[in-house]
Amino acid sequence: MYTPSAFAEQDLAGLDWLLARDPFATLVTPGGDGLPVATHLPVLYARHGGQVLLEGHWARPNPQAGHAGPALLVVHGPHHYISPGWYPDKAQAARVPTWNYAAAHLSGTLEPLHEEADLASIVARLGERFEPPVGGHWRYDPDDERERRQLRGIVGFRFHPSRIELKFKLNQNHPPANVEGAIAGLRRQPGDAAAEVAALMADRLARRRPE
Repeated sequence: MYTPSAFAEQDLAGLDWLLARDPFATLVTPGGDGLPVATHLPVLYARHGGQVLLEGHWARPNPQAGHAGPALLVVHGPHHYISPGWYPDKAQAARVPTWNYAAAHLSGTLEPLHEEADLASIVARLGERFEPPVGGHWRYDPDDERERRQLRGIVGFRFHPSRIELKFKLNQNHPPANVEGAIAGLRRQPGDAAAEVAALMADRLARRRPE
């Protein structure tokens, strides 16, 4: 991922935030024909200091299922168009449009999982993670033979990233007045994405101001 130094995040709290906000990621692996293969899927995330682990599963017929070895996992954050008309210096600096966003690229190694106990653990924890926010009560039942049989239709994975790239592109390369103008412009837009990007921009602007 192309990441100018002004937009690079070093604190893994940024990754925590991205995956708490949206744990539906894109997993990319090399394909047998030389072309990349991508799957969009929910992931379970855990971090202990600098050690990160992600888990999930594929449908068994997925051509990517069971891949062992190098992989890239893309984590998607909020994003929004930024109009140059929001910058006070738009005319004298010949400002142009841009797009602000937050994202993470995690590169590492996939470990496929086939044992029933591993698959049951992943399915159970996915239910525990995603059922409560929607008011649901489904839980994996290991005593239900029908549910155990359905585990045969999936392949699990653990993903161990060895490189984590965090990019929060939020006008850090602009003077504060431009950032404030863009924040004001975003706050006039409808939708959650504009509000989220505005909040991130305000936070990064506050960080660079002296106490």
